[in-house]
Amino acid sequence: MGEPVTLHSLLGNHPGTRALRSGQVSSPLVTFDYFEVKVVNTQFKATVRDLKYDFAELAIVTILQAQAYDKPYVLLPATIVGRNQHHTIFYNADRGPLAASDLNGKRVGVRAYTQTTGTWVRGFLADDYGVDLETVRWVTFEDPHVAEYRDPPTVERAAEGKVLRQMLLDGEIDAAILGDVAEEGPLKHLIPDHEAAGQRWARGHGGVPINHLAVMRTSIVQSRPDVVREVYRVLKESRAAAALPTGPDDPLRFGIGAVSRSLDQVASYAFDQGLLPRRPSVDELLADASRILGTAGD
Repeated sequence: MGEPVTLHSLLGNHPGTRALRSGQVSSPLVTFDYFEVKVVNTQFKATVRDLKYDFAELAIVTILQAQAYDKPYVLLPATIVGRNQHHTIFYNADRGPLAASDLNGKRVGVRAYTQTTGTWVRGFLADDYGVDLETVRWVTFEDPHVAEYRDPPTVERAAEGKVLRQMLLDGEIDAAILGDVAEEGPLKHLIPDHEAAGQRWARGHGGVPINHLAVMRTSIVQSRPDVVREVYRVLKESRAAAALPTGPDDPLRFGIGAVSRSLDQVASYAFDQGLLPRRPSVDELLADASRILGTAGD
C-alpha cells in the first residue's frame, strides 16, 4: 500500500454514502476532507469550472459534458444517487387536463437545460409518449455547469426574478420539471401512474436512472491507481451498509456491467438533445476505471 493521501472531497450525505461520511466505513489509505454543503449540486459548477475537488459526486450529464470538453476528471462506476424520474414533471390542473403526449408545441420549465433529471425526462417523453422535443420551448433559470456549452435555440431564459413553480401556477408555462415534490393544489403529476411507469421503464432500460456518479481527478488516477481502487472499495462498502433494494430496482448500482446500459442510454439521450458534440461509447467513458479496477469493477 502506498503513502496515505487526503482527498478534498465533495460527497453528499445520502443513504449510500452515510456509512462512509459517518466513519462507520473507513480507509487506512485515504482520508476524505469533505466540503460541507447543504445541497451538493450547488458545487457541481465549481467542480468542472474551477476543478475544486480531488474526488466528487457529479450529475451524470455534467460528467458527460465535462469529458466532452476535456475536464480532468475520470468517471468511476459507483452510483451515488439514482431514482426513477417519471414523478418529477408537473402540470397545472386549473388550466385543464394535460397528458404527456400533449406537450408538442408547449412551454416547459426546467431548472437548466443541462440538468440530468431534465435529460432523462425528455428522453422518455420522446421515446414513450411521442413528444417531438424540437417543438417544445424549454424555459430555464440557470447556466450549464460546464462553461463551454451553449444551449440550443429551443431554449430560452426566464425573465429575471421569475420562479419555476410560480410560473406554472401563473400559466406562463404549460408544464415544469420540479423534482422530488408532492402534488399540491392544482399542481399534478403529468404522468398519473408515475410509480408503475417508472418501474416499467427501469426494468426495460437497464435499471433505475442514474443521477450522480463518482469522479476523481485525472492526475490522481494516473499517479495513484491504488487510491482509485481504495475509494471504489469504501464507496461500495458504504452502499452495502444501506438498506436499499437490489436487483432491477436498485437505485445505487456499482460496477461496470451494472451501470453500462443506463450510462449508454443517458449518453444517447444527451447526444440526441444537443447536449454533447458526439455520442461517447461506454467503453470510452469507463476505460480508465476498467483498466484500474479490473474484476473488482465488475
